[in-house]
Amino acid sequence: MQMPDISVVVPMRNESPNVGELHAQMTSALAAFGRSYELVVIDDGSTDDTFARLAAIQAKDARVRVIRFRRNFGQTAAFAAGFAHARGRYIVTSDGDLQNDPQDIPAMLEMLERGNLDIVCGWRKDRKDAFLNRRLPSMIANRIISVTTGVKLNDYGCSLKVFRADVVKPMKLYGEMHRFLPAIASEYGVAIGEKVVNHRARVHGRSKYGLSRTVRVVLDLLTVKFLSSYSTRPLQMFGGIGITLGFVGFLACAWVTYQRFFGFESANRPLFFAGIMLVLGGIQLLMTGLLAEMLSRTYHESQDKPIYVIREVRETPSRPAELIEA
Repeated sequence: MQMPDISVVVPMRNESPNVGELHAQMTSALAAFGRSYELVVIDDGSTDDTFARLAAIQAKDARVRVIRFRRNFGQTAAFAAGFAHARGRYIVTSDGDLQNDPQDIPAMLEMLERGNLDIVCGWRKDRKDAFLNRRLPSMIANRIISVTTGVKLNDYGCSLKVFRADVVKPMKLYGEMHRFLPAIASEYGVAIGEKVVNHRARVHGRSKYGLSRTVRVVLDLLTVKFLSSYSTRPLQMFGGIGITLGFVGFLACAWVTYQRFFGFESANRPLFFAGIMLVLGGIQLLMTGLLAEMLSRTYHESQDKPIYVIREVRETPSRPAELIEA
């Protein structure tokens, strides 16, 4: 069976009303583009009839492949599963809520090929979401991520992206790191572009990913920065902090000794020492968390252990698509 040129990876969770329309829109956009493609849909532990609808579509369309998780593992795990099973030279990621427009995919692919790029990211310049609880936090997050990682993008949260398969397939994803894919890939010297895309208001259902993820995203950002800058030289980070704190502690002890020697009353107050202990305790806990993050990666990657568990994979046997349609 000939491998497809394009793999579109779409995670879905409880998106039953959107399944049929998503398939129709993807088929219309990609068939008109004239390139071979496959649609890889991951059912991320849906509790409605999303999987039943996907299975019915897959039985009629050989270009559709459905991966069903045993439970909800999250959007990052869904993308990781999709990347692992994608067979195309180019991998496109998109949301399953119909807010991303499939008609933007051909132009993004052409931009990637024409500009000799490795990644093209969508930019929802005219975003159809509430300002206070969606757009404003996203604007702040985009700024922080761009400054922290050094990869300046206007919209890290847009799921509509196009990758060369050889860039994204080797990546190991954890936590909420799917949004940091361009930043992670930048460590390999890839060329990244950004294109304004159409963003549509959600018609059915509600978002599964809200402000509750903010803290996790911030922590994952710290992890990305640590792994990208210090994973091969952690002593420079830990040593630098240790020397700095040690020097400050030495000065504090010297100052307290001086006060005690000359009989200042402030030398008898324990608040200063309590503050130092709290600061050191907080830093120690943060460092322990970062070290644990590295140990977690060693554990998973040394055993080639995935971060998801698949219940089943629905796909058509290796037969030409025209025979199935007939």
